[in-house]
Amino acid sequence: MGDHAMMPQWPEFGDDEEKELLEVLHSGKWGSTSGDVVATFAQEFAEYQQAAHAVCLANGTLALAVALRAAGVGIGDEVIVPPYTFIATASAALFVGAVPVFADVDPDTHLLDPAATEAAVTPRTKAVIVVHLAGRPADMDAFTALGARHGLTVIEDAAQAHGAAYNGRPVGAIGDLGTFSFQSSKNITAGEGGAVLTDSAELAGAVYSLVNVGRVPGGGWYQHESVGYNLRLTEFQAAILRAQLRRHPQQQEVRERNAQLLTSLLSGVDGLQLAPDDPAITAHGRHLFMLRLPGRREAVLQSLTAAGFSRASSGYVPLHRNDAVRREAQAITARLGQPYPEPACPHADLVSSDTIWLPQPYLLGTESQTHALATAITEAVNA
Repeated sequence: MGDHAMMPQWPEFGDDEEKELLEVLHSGKWGSTSGDVVATFAQEFAEYQQAAHAVCLANGTLALAVALRAAGVGIGDEVIVPPYTFIATASAALFVGAVPVFADVDPDTHLLDPAATEAAVTPRTKAVIVVHLAGRPADMDAFTALGARHGLTVIEDAAQAHGAAYNGRPVGAIGDLGTFSFQSSKNITAGEGGAVLTDSAELAGAVYSLVNVGRVPGGGWYQHESVGYNLRLTEFQAAILRAQLRRHPQQQEVRERNAQLLTSLLSGVDGLQLAPDDPAITAHGRHLFMLRLPGRREAVLQSLTAAGFSRASSGYVPLHRNDAVRREAQAITARLGQPYPEPACPHADLVSSDTIWLPQPYLLGTESQTHALATAITEAVNA
């Protein structure tokens, strides 16, 4: 089985991160209100994703809540979200008093289905959160058109999609706002952290105020023009992120090469389904490599663990079946006398029963490690 036991650990770091951290330490400026490292990283990340503005903050979960609030989404408004995503996509709507409405996913891609989204629109709908799951960009042409048709704010949840691009345009500012995460597993990480991107100066200003206790850029310390949270990133986190951002292009080349190799090695395996190619995806974020194995998932997962690939996982339980999310949403609708939008998401139910995730460090290995992974999957499926 070769050297697969030595599959890369995550995160990858070195002298660069150490140097950046020590510079912040010795500066004595540890917070972004006194230092400029967060501001510098925000500018670098905005340029990387080709957005006009970036605001950094504590995490990707609150990035979504801030994006919704900046867009004026509030109590009783409906926000259409996919059920096959991390809980934050739905809980962010609940944090601002809005109701997450689940529209089904496309089973071939695991991504929010534009037709199902359109069918879920009501007069109360204010926004749609489109998730670029696993790093695969969703159909942004369809979603921006849908947003324009219905007057909806389109928010890209790009927590897993650093460096991804759709029709040559990096994700994050294709819609009205985009959110990113720098949590431990992410392809650019500082342990925790997040960012909100937008091309709108007005939305960027609203995001800045929400992150900075209602202050406005250039305003006084106690000049609170709106009610905002305090969600600032530290200079230490931004120091690590600057170094991680510099590593990202080379790491993505490795991930992409291994993902292509893995795809070609697995494409002929009976009973294993991979997402189809889409020419609109000009760069895949490669945060997860996802396989569908109808009827075989548990057995294959056990075999992979036995073969030393214990980080393979069965992924999400769909959110439309999460009692906590349903309870919170029903409490809001009941209090306001609104109907609770009862979700029907058979495709999300289906893919959550047969999908396996391979996390991104598995795409950072050598060619021989990637061959070993493909062999282990093939043997597990054929067993």
